[in-house]
Amino acid sequence: MHFAFYIFNLNMVKQTKQLKRQKRHKRVRAKIKGTSDRPRLSVFRSNLHLSAQLIDDAAGKTVAAVSDKEIKTKIKAKKAVAYEIGKAVAKKAAEKKIKEVVFDRGGYKFHGIVAELAKGAREGGLKF
Repeated sequence: MHFAFYIFNLNMVKQTKQLKRQKRHKRVRAKIKGTSDRPRLSVFRSNLHLSAQLIDDAAGKTVAAVSDKEIKTKIKAKKAVAYEIGKAVAKKAAEKKIKEVVFDRGGYKFHGIVAELAKGAREGGLKF
């Protein structure tokens, strides 16, 4: 019985990066909600791509979305592309008359690519 308990606890300690990120994301999402007046700016980052969405949680709808696949630049630096995605999200938000958002970093550190996306969104006119 003690051996099974030990193995169970050992598995609890060994968590992947993805599981840790999902736990952080759930913790953040418990505190923030997007509304129609102030939607949630959600960031998703994979190894290859980056995307951002404006989400109205009250209605359960995506208001606007931008991915790096849509951004046409000659610059291949990930930070530069993230900055352009932030500006594109801000432009789409302005078209829908949205000025304020709640930033959801998605369990990622507010550092590097995520911070550049936020910087681009702020310079594009979004407030958060």
